[in-house]
Amino acid sequence: MSLRAQSAWENWVLSKQKGFTLFETLLAVVILASALLLLTNSWSGSYLRVRKTQQQFEISSLLERKMTDIEIEFRGKSLDEIPEERSEDFGSDYPQYAWRLTSKKLEIPDISAALSAQDGGVDAFTQSVIKQLTDAMSKAIKEVTVTVILKDAKPKPVEYSVTTYFVDYDKEVPMGVPTGQ
Repeated sequence: MSLRAQSAWENWVLSKQKGFTLFETLLAVVILASALLLLTNSWSGSYLRVRKTQQQFEISSLLERKMTDIEIEFRGKSLDEIPEERSEDFGSDYPQYAWRLTSKKLEIPDISAALSAQDGGVDAFTQSVIKQLTDAMSKAIKEVTVTVILKDAKPKPVEYSVTTYFVDYDKEVPMGVPTGQ
């Protein structure tokens, strides 16, 4: 081919390839959209995990703080001064959270029936001692539960609780000997 013919050929080829074809453009858009979709899904999942972790950290910190406040407030006081129920919010620092305190007397199950059912049973003295001990423990121990409530959780508020036991070590344990034997 002569130089002139080759130049004409190149001009014709270049004139036909001035841009991308429609197919090439659509293929590029589909690839870009797929990549953006994958990236968005990855980021949104990560964001949700970070947000949930942040909420759990806040809740555990608030539970720890409130439990410490309650332990300090009732340290050295009678178990009767601990209210059965009390609730408040955390103020403007944490408006989406509230807390609730519930307390109750420790209930120890009566194990004397189980002991009596064993081979040979249990004598009256042992039953009396067990009853006195469980009664004294029930009067000297109070179960206190602190609950932090996330109010703006969907679809309903979410509650996280911690339970501790207050013990009145000054209560006397009557260990009298049963009479009538």
